[in-house]
Amino acid sequence: MEHEIQYGPAYALATLTLDPGESVRAEAGAMVSMGPQLEVETSASGAGGLLKGLKRAALGGESFFMNAYTAKERTQLALAPPLPGDIVHRTLGAETVYLTSGCYLASEAAVDVDTKWGGAKTFFSREGLFLLKVTGPGYVFVSSYGAIAEIPLDDGQVHTVDSGHIVGFTDGVGYQVRKFAGWKSTFLGGEGLVVELTGPGTAWMQTRSADAFIDWIAPKLPQKNNTS
Repeated sequence: MEHEIQYGPAYALATLTLDPGESVRAEAGAMVSMGPQLEVETSASGAGGLLKGLKRAALGGESFFMNAYTAKERTQLALAPPLPGDIVHRTLGAETVYLTSGCYLASEAAVDVDTKWGGAKTFFSREGLFLLKVTGPGYVFVSSYGAIAEIPLDDGQVHTVDSGHIVGFTDGVGYQVRKFAGWKSTFLGGEGLVVELTGPGTAWMQTRSADAFIDWIAPKLPQKNNTS
């Protein structure tokens, strides 16, 4: 498979060129355009059976339905996330990456996508209790709201990121949610809770937060008058 990512980091579009017999699995609604030589199969389960599909939808914040695209002849498929932002491509070996809700876009059919309990330490994280567990070998496309910045972490190195800006991290990176500072700063300082990442490994963050955008725009929306 060949791929090209254009128009990033604001409005990224991933164009995949599939050879005959190649397949890619993508989130429902991710398709922007496609050639007539693609067969499409929509499944409520995706890879791993119905249970994994239910877990991804109910716990991981992803679509219950996924689409599998298989090329009959050499053709193209264009994919994009729902929010304006970036797309990155990563080829996984026998390794695992963890992604936060909404950041999985597509992957090779052989890649396993499951949901992992994040532990009680993630209870107050705006990203929730569950992470998507993506295991290779194979390629995966990851999307974001805003641009994606890569954070390489040496063994024992610590980096703190706002919880709404986390995209994902490789297996082996420590993940702990804590207060921004004291309780006063946490509630009044505009940062809320943060994620403390500890290496070794690699993490990715997005330059914008969907939660922060919602908090900004909600007071500006017209209010409905409940007058009788």
